[in-house]
Amino acid sequence: MSENRRMVVTSALPYANGDIHIGHLVEYLQTDFWVRFQNMRGHACVYVCADDTHGTPIMVRARNEGITPEALVARSHEQHVRDFTDFEVAFNHYGSTNCEENRAFSNRIFARMESGGHVSSRLVPQLYCEHDGMFLPDRFVKGACPACGALGQYGDSCDTCGATYAAEELKAPACTICGRPPVTRDSEHLFFEIDHFRDYLRDWIPAHTAKDVANKLLEWFGESLRGWDISRDKPYFGFEIPGHPGKFFYVWVDAPIGYMASLENWCKQNHARFDDWWNNPDVELFHFIGKDIVRFHCLFWPAMLACGGFKGPDQVFVHGFLTVNGEKMSKSKGTFISARTFLDHVEAQTLRFYYACKLNGTTDDVDLNFDDFINRVNSDLVGKITNLASRGAQMLHKHLNGRVGVCDAAGAELLAHAQGRADAIADAYEKRDFARVMVEVRDLADRANQYVDVQAPWALIKRDPEAARCVLTATLNLFRTLAIYLKPILPGYAAKVETLFGEPPYVWTDARTRVENRTIAPYAYLATRVEREPIDRMIEASRSHTPAPTPPQTPTLPHSHTPTLPHSHTPTPPAKPSAAPAVIPFETFAQTDLRVARVLSAETVEGSDKLLRLMLDLGDGKPRQVFSGIRKAYAPESLVGRSVVAVANLAPRKMRFGVSEGMVLAASNPDGTLFLVTPDPGAAPGASVA
Repeated sequence: MSENRRMVVTSALPYANGDIHIGHLVEYLQTDFWVRFQNMRGHACVYVCADDTHGTPIMVRARNEGITPEALVARSHEQHVRDFTDFEVAFNHYGSTNCEENRAFSNRIFARMESGGHVSSRLVPQLYCEHDGMFLPDRFVKGACPACGALGQYGDSCDTCGATYAAEELKAPACTICGRPPVTRDSEHLFFEIDHFRDYLRDWIPAHTAKDVANKLLEWFGESLRGWDISRDKPYFGFEIPGHPGKFFYVWVDAPIGYMASLENWCKQNHARFDDWWNNPDVELFHFIGKDIVRFHCLFWPAMLACGGFKGPDQVFVHGFLTVNGEKMSKSKGTFISARTFLDHVEAQTLRFYYACKLNGTTDDVDLNFDDFINRVNSDLVGKITNLASRGAQMLHKHLNGRVGVCDAAGAELLAHAQGRADAIADAYEKRDFARVMVEVRDLADRANQYVDVQAPWALIKRDPEAARCVLTATLNLFRTLAIYLKPILPGYAAKVETLFGEPPYVWTDARTRVENRTIAPYAYLATRVEREPIDRMIEASRSHTPAPTPPQTPTLPHSHTPTLPHSHTPTPPAKPSAAPAVIPFETFAQTDLRVARVLSAETVEGSDKLLRLMLDLGDGKPRQVFSGIRKAYAPESLVGRSVVAVANLAPRKMRFGVSEGMVLAASNPDGTLFLVTPDPGAAPGASVA
C-alpha cells in the first residue's frame, strides 16, 4: 500500500422518493468516518454520491402532486443535502442520476453491451392499463389474492396469507392510478446476459468482497446466471435506450453508473480528468453498501463495468441493517425515524458517536437501543471524555490565567501511552472497526480520569498552583489526543477543540505532539447529556397513527381428495379478527402434515421485496425449496441452521420465481410484525409436529 494513496469512495444512492432516515445513516456515517480518517492521514480521498432519481414511483408521485418529476427530484435533492450536511456527512460531490453525464455513461456502457453480443430480447407478459397508457409495475396493480381471495393485494405478494405470484395472476386486478381493470400484453424487454461474464465474476468476487459475502454470492454459480432485465416500457422517468424507442433503462442500470457521473462532475469542478481517477490503476475505488443490494453491486455492476471497459471497485464493503430496540424500524412504534425528526430533538453528533460504538466492519446488524444510547453518550462522551476538557480548562482559566505549562512525570508517562496507541487506532479505522476505535478511546479516557482523581488538582491548586498547572496541562493534552483520535467520528466537536487550543485543523500526526507553555482559549460547550424526554418526544413525533385496515375474512381450506392448503408459504392470521373465524372440518386439518425442518440456505428473491428463498431439510435427504414472505422480518443469513415448522404435504406450485414445495409457519402481532414458529431445541428435522 503506497504512502500517499488516492481513493474514490461511494455510498449507495438514496432514492429521491423518500426522506433520509436513521437506517440510511448507518451507511453514510460509517463511510464519512472512513473518508475523514483517510484524509487526516494525508491521502487524497474523494467521496461522491448522488440521489437515485429514476423509476415509475417518482413519475407517479409527481403526477399525483401535480408537478414534474424534475421538480420532485430537485426538491428531494435539496432536502437530502440539508439532512446530510446537518449530520456532518462531507461529500466532495453530491449529484443526481438525472444528469447528462449519467446519460452519456449509460449510453456508452449499453453500446458496449450491445456491440459485444451481450444483450438479448424476449417477450414478457405484463399488465397494461389502457386508460393510463402504461405497463403496470407490481406495486401499481391491486386485486384479490389468487391463493386466499383477500382483496386489495399488490401484484407481487399477499399481505394476508403471504402467497407470492405474478401480477397477471391476481383476480379482478385494477390499476392503482385510475382504478380500471388492466389487460395482459406481451412486451419486448432487453436482457443483459450476465452468464457471459461468469468466469470473470467467479474470480472477481472473492478478491473484492469479504469472505462471507463471496461465499453467498458464489452459491449462484451452481447453475447458469440468468439474464438481467435492463429495460422498462414507457411512460417511465429515466433515460430512453438508444436505438430502442419507447424502452428506458431500468433504474438499477443507471443508478450505480451515477457514481461515475458524480465523479465526472467533481472532476469538472476541480479541473481533473475522469480517467485519471476512475480508470487509473493507481487509484483505489471503494463502495460502501448494505447487504440487501449485494447482488446488484457484486454481480451486475462489475459485469457492466467489465463490459464497458471500466475498472471495477477494489473492494465492496458490506454492512448490516439497523434495528431499533432489538426490532425492525416500525412506524407504528415510532422507531422509523427520519433524519430531520432526529435532528429536531437530539444532536447529530450523539448518533455519530453511538453508531461508531456499534459498527465493526462486518455484515452484522446494528441495534440502536435508546437506553444504551443515552447511557453511552452520557457516560462516555460527556462523563469521561468531555469532562476532562470542561474541568481542566475551566480550572486553568479560573485560577491560572488559562496558561498551560509542562506535564508532570506521571502525566507525561500516561500521555506517551495514549500517543503510542495511534497505530492500533489507525488500524481499527482502516478496517472499519469503529467499535474498536471507541473501546481504545474509552480505555484511554478511563486512565486519564483515574489520573485526575489521584492527582486531585482542585485540592493541589490550593497548596501548589504550579504543580496543579502541570497536572492540568497533562489532563488537557490527554483530552486533546482523544479529540484527534475522534475527529473522523466527531468533526464538529474536534473543530471546537482546535479552537480551544488555538491550532489549525488536526491531522493524524498531531496526536504525537503536545501543547505546552502557552495560553489556551476559555472552555466552550462541546457536548451535553441526552435526556429521556426528547427521545420520547422524537418517538412520538415519528409514530404513525393511521388506523389498522379491516382484516379480510379468514379463508376456508378447500375440500379435496388430495390434502392441500392454499399455497401461502408463510401463513399469518388476520391482525385482529372482527368475527369468529371460518370453521375448518377436523378431517381437513388432520390431513396437514406439519414437520420440523432445518434451514439449509436462505437468500433474497430478485424482483420481490417480501420473499426469501429457503432450502429446507425435512429429514428425508431431499432438500425442498420454499418461498416465504418473511424478508422484512429476517435477514437471510440469520436463518441458516435454524429449525422451523413446515407444511410437508403441499402440492408443488410453480411461481414466477420458481417452484415452491411447501411453506413455513409464522405468527404475526397486531402491528404486522412476523415471527417464525420454531420447535423446542432438540427436535430433529423430519419430526412430526402434533
